[in-house]
Order: sequence, then C-alpha cells, then structure tokens
Amino acid sequence: MLKSFYYFIRLIVLQRHIIWSLAKREISRQYTGSWLGFVWTFIHPAVLVVVFWVVFSLGFRVQPAQDVPFVVWLTCGMAAWFVFADMVNGSVGALVSNPGLIKKTIFHSQILPLVKIVAAMITHCIFLGVLLVLILAHRLPFSLYYLQFVYYLLALSVLALGLGWIGAALNVFIRDVSHITGVFIQVGFWSTPIFWNLEIMPAGIQPFIKLNPMYYVVQGYRDSFLYFIPFWQRPYETVYFWCVAGLFFVCGALVFKRLKPHFADVL
Repeated sequence: MLKSFYYFIRLIVLQRHIIWSLAKREISRQYTGSWLGFVWTFIHPAVLVVVFWVVFSLGFRVQPAQDVPFVVWLTCGMAAWFVFADMVNGSVGALVSNPGLIKKTIFHSQILPLVKIVAAMITHCIFLGVLLVLILAHRLPFSLYYLQFVYYLLALSVLALGLGWIGAALNVFIRDVSHITGVFIQVGFWSTPIFWNLEIMPAGIQPFIKLNPMYYVVQGYRDSFLYFIPFWQRPYETVYFWCVAGLFFVCGALVFKRLKPHFADVL
C-alpha cells in the first residue's frame, strides 16, 4: 500500500508542468469573452472589501476586534476561508467537468483537483493584494511576518486536496456530493470564527470550536498579517491540524486511487 501511495504522489510531482499549464488555462477560461478579462480578479475582491467597509465601518460602526479595525480583521479571515472554499468546491467538480480528459488512458486524473487548487492560489494572491492595501490604508504596522501566510496557505491546500480527492472521486458516482459539499462549506463558514470572535463563546464550547481545522488556518492568517505571532507558538494546534490534514490527505489519495479505474466507465 505504501509503495502504491508513493507512486500516486510521485506522478503529481512529475506532472507539475502540466498542472501549471492547466491552471493558467483554467483561469483564462473563466474570463473568456469578457471585455475586462483578468482584471475581474482585481475587481471582485476590491468590491467585496468596499462593501465590508461601508456596511461595518460606516453603517453598523462595529468596534475594532482586538485593537484591529473590524473590516481588516474580517477581510483577513475571509481571505483564508474563500480560497479554501474555492479549492474544495472546484476540486469536487473537477472530474465530472472534464470527461474528455478522464477517458484518455495516458492522462493522470488525480492532477485535476490539484489544478483547481493551483488556480485558486493564483486568484487568492490578488485578494491578498487587496488585503495589504486595506492594511496600509488603516496605517497598521508592516512586518516580515506577512510571509508566514505561505505556510498557512500550504497547510490549507493539503487539507483541501485531501477533501477534494475524496469529493471528486465520489462525485463521479453520486452527483449529490457536489451539493452536499456546498452545504458543508456554508455550515463551516458560519461555525468558524470569521465574522465573530471566539471569545464571545462560552469557555466550555471554545475547545470544540478549535477542533475545526480551519480555525487554525483563519487564526494563522490573522497571526501573520495582524498580530505577528509565529506558528511555532501554537504547538498543540499545529500538531492537531497536521494530524487531521495528513489523515484526509492520505485517505483522499487512497480513495481516489481505488475508484480511479472506474471513472471512464461512468463518465
């Protein structure tokens, strides 16, 4: 089993140039026929941030969260969640949306969820650019800790890839999986401290909320861009997250490999 798992992962490394090429094509395909094209990747997060600012800063006049303007605090958390949601949702539908590629005997279908993840990373960098503009506009301090987001982006990508492999493989046979995934993403969004602060919950409930692996990533983004806390100062959360992410990653690879021979027949 270990040898089979090794070759499954090794194929991904060998196909890295194809993954990058398909990811660029995936992004360009999203804006085919659009006058502004790739510019929309800047417009969408910019408009979203402006809406947050108007609603929460000017409208509701929400108080700062932990000495950070609420709109910045909120945008930082949503940046992590949005890219995770894009990765998982895109990965789950990756196989059924590319039946022609799946039926090619020389094509390694396990790279398709990874293509969605790489494409989501590219657009995520645009969102982070808007976040940095927002941070600078509020005159918050600059730090090299900003670079720590790369670690948390890698962490959520491993988790998303494992979930994506499981969802993509099952979605070939049970098309309801994509809809179920959307529901879980919505539930996960509201059960993760993105719009609300963990401290408002009773002390007895907080440990259970922290069991959500995306709590670690969302808090990590805020540690990187706002509070400048290194990830090694959260040792227990780090070990727990990587145990969960590693479990999903290995299970996802094994499930995908087990069901892969039947994809072409069903699609």
